[in-house]
Amino acid sequence: MSRILILRFEQTGGPGYFGRYLQRRQIPYAIRKIDQGEPVPDSIDGVSGLCLLGGVMSANDDLPWIPRVLDLIRLAHSRNIPILGHCLGGQLIARALGGSITKNPVEEIGWLPVDVISNAETPTWCGGLPGVLDVFHWHNETFSIPGGAQKLFHRDTCPNQGFQIGNTLALQFHLEVLPETVHEWTSLFLDASHRLCETVQSRDVMIENLLDKTRTSHSAADHVYGQWCAALSSGIQVRNAG
Repeated sequence: MSRILILRFEQTGGPGYFGRYLQRRQIPYAIRKIDQGEPVPDSIDGVSGLCLLGGVMSANDDLPWIPRVLDLIRLAHSRNIPILGHCLGGQLIARALGGSITKNPVEEIGWLPVDVISNAETPTWCGGLPGVLDVFHWHNETFSIPGGAQKLFHRDTCPNQGFQIGNTLALQFHLEVLPETVHEWTSLFLDASHRLCETVQSRDVMIENLLDKTRTSHSAADHVYGQWCAALSSGIQVRNAG
């Protein structure tokens, strides 16, 4: 049976809410743990969708697996296989499809709003979303929008927050985070090197009303993931959540 292939680049960066979403709909998936040395596949056969998660590295780093991931993205995109990227995953998609990855003027860490671009060219992805989403960020780089892609999300301090091209969706933020993810990341990765400011929140701010914040984010994720799953190969039977 065809299944979604999820590439994990960081041990703490699992599929989170995306995995739970797939489980509720009985959509099969497999996780390839690149962070543990598992190889990047050189074939997309038997794969109905490709998801790329986040990581602490840069999409520009000279790591042996990055060129292989870029090739896999291009192969899947050429076959119109749905691709979904979160943060680093979105940056890898952008780079693979002709965009560039650069330092953002500011770090963005915490629960920050993004504007939803809803117009005649984005009805499927954005038509059912509110005008502003409060979503979780953890990045200091940004991607440019590849040629032919449609920008979906915007924020003044990091204008390019997401884009769509065909069945491919790249996000700069983390729709997949769970409450436990936020607790773990803030405990492990937030230190004195991150200067608190308008776009970098303290741990106390990030975990305040955390269940409410993640519920709101997951409501948006349900819409986005639902639209993405609608494009999956007919080899997978997508069931509605009960």
